[in-house]
Amino acid sequence: DGYAVSLWVNLGLGADLCQALSVPAEGVGLFRSEVPFMQCQVFPSEAKQTEIYRQILRAFAPKPVIIRTLDIGGDKTLPYFHVDEDNPYLGWRGLRFSLDHPDIFKIQLRAMVLASEGLDNLHVMVPMVSQVNEVRTVRRYLNAVVAQCQQEGRAVHLPALGMMVEVPAAAMQVRAFASSVDFFSVGTNDLVQYMLAVDRNNARVSSLFDCFHPAVLQLLQKVVDDAHACHKPISVCGELAADPLAAPLLVAMGFDALSMSATGLDTVRWVLHKLTLAACQKLLKKVLLCDNGEVVVSLLKEALKGAGLGYSVGLDEGE
Repeated sequence: DGYAVSLWVNLGLGADLCQALSVPAEGVGLFRSEVPFMQCQVFPSEAKQTEIYRQILRAFAPKPVIIRTLDIGGDKTLPYFHVDEDNPYLGWRGLRFSLDHPDIFKIQLRAMVLASEGLDNLHVMVPMVSQVNEVRTVRRYLNAVVAQCQQEGRAVHLPALGMMVEVPAAAMQVRAFASSVDFFSVGTNDLVQYMLAVDRNNARVSSLFDCFHPAVLQLLQKVVDDAHACHKPISVCGELAADPLAAPLLVAMGFDALSMSATGLDTVRWVLHKLTLAACQKLLKKVLLCDNGEVVVSLLKEALKGAGLGYSVGLDEGE
């Protein structure tokens, strides 16, 4: 119906990059910078990081590339930096680690900025944010790094700075964060985990991990509304974006972009091509009245099957 939805890709390194370049994506919604850190035996040097980031930025230029700063903790650990915590998912994760190690963090920011020289398609994003002062500190660091590089004669520019919305506290304070960032991106994997108090890697409770829980959907709608009220773009880069059942809801909510693995992009594109914005909005209106995730999923399957998209989302005629 002419309504535009941006589809971006998430990637790490190697095969991910090759596959991402083979699909018609409008940019990189998430480059996981922790991947090269996890593959090294020591913290990678500024030069090594610059080389890695330059490869990604150059490969996609002039399309935008969002590079997430180091996101370790939880189920992501560094072989050369052991952290022993009773509850790592609620511990020293993401930006918390980076801000406690400004020496490591500033090197990473500097490597990103240097890698963008002459390309200017870098966007920087920080993970696991829960306090407004955290992003204000990042903004100061980033401004200082860019100024330092310019003083050294490098032709670099200040990149856009964004944050992940993956902690309920951040989701509830989007308007407060908006003055300190240029964009938002929702990490649904962690946001759902923290909202429902469910460790998705714990087999005993993993069945309770439900991205279609009504509370999750209602919060996602609030996050979009608050971001747009502050004139800030917002995307989804969590696994939910790649779910063809969820994509129509995310579009109806108003998300500006969906970012996913390259393998999921074609299916999501196909489903969205077959639906109108009005149909997605009608479906969302029904879904937001549901009181449990099972009913939500049932409604979504019925709607997509009715639109002739059952095969695209793995439904047989008998389902």
